[in-house]
Amino acid sequence: MVASVPALVKITEHNVEAACRLTVRPDQEKYSSPVAWSLAEAYAQPEIAWPRLIVEGDEIVGFLMGFFDIEWDRPDDRRSGLWRLNIAAEQQGRGYGRYAVDAVRAEARRRGHDRVYTTWESGEDGPEGFYLKLGFRPTGETSGGQIVAVRSAH
Repeated sequence: MVASVPALVKITEHNVEAACRLTVRPDQEKYSSPVAWSLAEAYAQPEIAWPRLIVEGDEIVGFLMGFFDIEWDRPDDRRSGLWRLNIAAEQQGRGYGRYAVDAVRAEARRRGHDRVYTTWESGEDGPEGFYLKLGFRPTGETSGGQIVAVRSAH
């Protein structure tokens, strides 16, 4: 018997309702936008947004949204990275978050980028430790009050 492995799938008319039902732990809600909100942003900015579901077998275990080639502070400063990450409350601690970060890194490499960025809101029970453990390092910048961090895409 072969164990299933996580996979990324596009959001379609067949899975969008289930995607919107995905929820994080209640203590994480202040640090994470609902999937429906993220999908609305992706719809409004399709040229940069890369929304995907993380599935294992037939089960949706998470949602990620990458961003690619956005203009940051100046026209010559274009960035890519992880915009949103929601891992289902009951699926956390099983490696799906790491899988999501690695998937965005791989897509960034495929598109010719050397670095990936993310942001997080500072807080005692926030995601900072998770991102630091995965190799992200604060740049000293902030965006919308959130810490901006970077790591290699390789």
